[in-house]
Amino acid sequence: MTLLWNRPHPTYVMGILNITPDSFSDGGQFNTTTLAVNRALEMVEDGAHLIDIGGISTRPGYSEVSLKEELNRVLPIIEMISSKSNIPLSIDTYRAETAYQAIQKGASLINDQWRATYDNEMASVAAEQNVPIVLMHNRQKSDYKHFFEDYLEDMEESITICLKAGVPKQHIILDPGFGFVKTAQQNIEVTRRLGELANLGYDVLYAASRKRTIGAMLGDLPVDQRMEGTGAMSAYAVMQGAAAVRVHDVKEITRMMRVIDIMKRKVEWNG
Repeated sequence: MTLLWNRPHPTYVMGILNITPDSFSDGGQFNTTTLAVNRALEMVEDGAHLIDIGGISTRPGYSEVSLKEELNRVLPIIEMISSKSNIPLSIDTYRAETAYQAIQKGASLINDQWRATYDNEMASVAAEQNVPIVLMHNRQKSDYKHFFEDYLEDMEESITICLKAGVPKQHIILDPGFGFVKTAQQNIEVTRRLGELANLGYDVLYAASRKRTIGAMLGDLPVDQRMEGTGAMSAYAVMQGAAAVRVHDVKEITRMMRVIDIMKRKVEWNG
């Protein structure tokens, strides 16, 4: 099953499923097939529109994982979830081979942590497999000369890579990369100016769930106490033009997005 992007739709809620021992928020919680599949089905019940499955942590100081290990983590779970539910699945990876094999097992969207710049084949896989691709802002160093202008140039570079590879415009989704090679103030700036990213003409996925900046804004709250802050940031992002949010707390954020969508007239409600 696939979702429609870059055309009218309610705010999509992407549930996070990390099959990793070291992710910053839920590392080690779902690293068996049974635990992961049960969590995925729980998120389906909670209202998720799609589930993002990742086998590599991207937190600061993460350990490199081999291609073989990444595939061993994610492929059986994608296959099992696909056999139990028609929920659309996303593969969270920067490797084209992982993306390709995940699609063969049932994934229908690529969430690229390196905006199609780490692996030169990623854009081609998205084009050839005819699946949407999320381009998350990231870069090797925080060597910005003019932060926001450089950030937009990075995103435009990735858009060009995908278009040249044959990815249809409606299959390109942009993620501002909250928490990646950015200071707390830069994370806030990309959120406040999300409308400028949306004005490039592509759907925007906002992914700030439980991030450190949110904890800092609330007096250094620990990871498991950042749901309200995540909801506030996600709601603000949708008001600025985000089309989807990527979150851990699916039930609560789905309810919030439903109310936001009614207020924005993205969905009908007659009382």
